Amino acid sequence: MTLPVFLTASYARLQTIWQSIESYAQSALLLLLRLHLVQVFFLAGLTKIRDWDTTIALFTDEYTVPFLPPALAAAGGAFGELVFPALLLIGLAGRLPALGLFAVNLVAVISYPSALFPEGYELATQAWHSELLGQFLGMFYQPMTPALKDHFYWGLLLLVLAVFGSGRIAIDRFLCKSYDSVKKD
Repeated sequence: MTLPVFLTASYARLQTIWQSIESYAQSALLLLLRLHLVQVFFLAGLTKIRDWDTTIALFTDEYTVPFLPPALAAAGGAFGELVFPALLLIGLAGRLPALGLFAVNLVAVISYPSALFPEGYELATQAWHSELLGQFLGMFYQPMTPALKDHFYWGLLLLVLAVFGSGRIAIDRFLCKSYDSVKKD
């Protein structure tokens, strides 16, 4: 049994309207994600540069960034938390700053053992130095700390932006349109 032509045409028209609404809704949601992440990371970057001596002390005594001296790790973290959010805010090369902030977020979690383990630094230190793989892996079945939940949440949001880009409400969109119009001339 086939549907009458008017029903098929109506369904096609509704589908076109829905796709248009969906595209704008997706762009609005991506903008909200960008604004939220800009606030989180940019404020963290401002905190780092506001009191640089304290930041260096934290990177020396508290955070254990692998393979980097504390001053370089602090500078890299501050740079990433200030530059990548600025790019996200305007929607310039949206996937790149999302991946950059994902890396900053990942390094922050790895560098601060108290965020990983509810029991804190002592348990983390034991895990890194333990020769029993089972003991180490067993710690990951612990409940997440609030800090780890935040970083996990931010990481997921950043991955959404890395996959879908900045959306229609972004400088990239306007630059691409400008480039296409110049290219056609």
